Amino acid sequence: MSREQADGAIEGGDDTRPSVDEPRVLLLMAPGRNRDLLVETLGRRYRVETTTDPTALETPFDCCVFDRQGLDRTEFSRIADLVETGRETGSAFLPFVLLVPAETADSVGTAVWDYVDDVIELPVERAELLSRIDNLIQRRRTAVELESRSRKLEETVAELRLKERAMDRAPVGITITDPSRDDNPMVYVNDRFQELTGYDAEEVLGRNCRFLQGEDTDPETRRLLRERIDAEQPVSVDIVNYRKNDQRFWQKLDVAPVRDEDGRVVNFVGFQTEITDRKIRERRLEVLNRVLSHNLKNKMNLIEGHVALLREELDRDGSLDSLGVIERAANDLMALGESVRRIDRIISTAKPADEPVSLRERIEQLVSVLRDRYPTATFDVTLPDTTCDVAVGGLTAALEEAMENAVRHNAEDAPAVEVRVDSRDEGWIDIEIEDDGPGIPEREVEVLEGGESPLNHAERLGLWQIHWIITKAGGEFSVRDAESGGTVVTLSVPCRD
Repeated sequence: MSREQADGAIEGGDDTRPSVDEPRVLLLMAPGRNRDLLVETLGRRYRVETTTDPTALETPFDCCVFDRQGLDRTEFSRIADLVETGRETGSAFLPFVLLVPAETADSVGTAVWDYVDDVIELPVERAELLSRIDNLIQRRRTAVELESRSRKLEETVAELRLKERAMDRAPVGITITDPSRDDNPMVYVNDRFQELTGYDAEEVLGRNCRFLQGEDTDPETRRLLRERIDAEQPVSVDIVNYRKNDQRFWQKLDVAPVRDEDGRVVNFVGFQTEITDRKIRERRLEVLNRVLSHNLKNKMNLIEGHVALLREELDRDGSLDSLGVIERAANDLMALGESVRRIDRIISTAKPADEPVSLRERIEQLVSVLRDRYPTATFDVTLPDTTCDVAVGGLTAALEEAMENAVRHNAEDAPAVEVRVDSRDEGWIDIEIEDDGPGIPEREVEVLEGGESPLNHAERLGLWQIHWIITKAGGEFSVRDAESGGTVVTLSVPCRD
């Protein structure tokens, strides 16, 4: 036996060196020849650290190799406690290896296996030592990986359960369908969907949601839904569906494809919101608008005609003031009806432009038109160097209304209007229109801020038109008194990148 064998040496050779991500082996041993040989042998494959302080066990490691030399009973018990605690808490496998001289191996006893995973008798061949340590470390790494996967799985399951609970309790109906199955049936419906339709989940799962459609469902809407879903494209429609008790109701239905990492559609998700009240209100407004457009106009024409006849028969000299009052009131009502129709048309068709337009150019064109329309008025315009691109539908109409109001409601012979445009760093454009007129009646501004009421209502609709257009675009509209005594109207709109 060589000197190395006499000292518990390790024979054989391995010229490999550990990388930075190799497992960490902790040698809890007193200095000596055995520890030096272990460092040399294991250091070719692992990151090896030596210590005689049991507190090092509290730091991360992948395998602990120790012997009884240099460890008192308390320190030895600490190792046993650490192993026992780790196993009780269910943490990943953490191997401990006890080194014993061959002549004392029989005295170790079976109890040692309660807190160590291998007992290696010295002397031992290098290859055998590396093999046994490597087996334990591989078990350790496998256990760590499995624990990590288990933890991630638990987190994923918890996240999915949270999302499912959120969908179950969502205030809108939610459905999920499976296009890989015949007829793309529903595989999930939330509680709100069941409340909307009157069907329990067991009655609808496995069926295509078209069974909710009926006699009054628009064929064109059906076709659009079918074509978009077949093309794997999102779609949004207003549709008539039927509850379980055959009651018809309106739904806003949004359907979108759900794709996997490869871009394949694996599901469709649908969102259903009942809009029956909204549809009834829309239809009511349509009827009222038609009555206003047709009946009011006819009645006002009739009044004007009879006023003209009465003036011809009874008031040839124009002395009957009452006829003038009736005539002016009829003209005002006609103008009001026309204003309502015009505003409804502008607001209904106001949509964000597909391409941004130059606010600078629009204001220059508008001012040119108004100068021709009101030759005695003065328009002073201050514009920034940039084009100030915006995509606000109806903005031109709002600007025209604000500028024209500044002139039309000014009794001066030469009304003055100042238009200022400023581009903010936050991506907004402020448009200020200041006049030198008598100011907007306080009641008109109060109505704009607090809303219409039976006791407080606006006489003119111009401010409301501006307000509706700007707020529909996500902008801001305000009115304040000018320092010169007139009024400053401010329209703030977002820029278009």
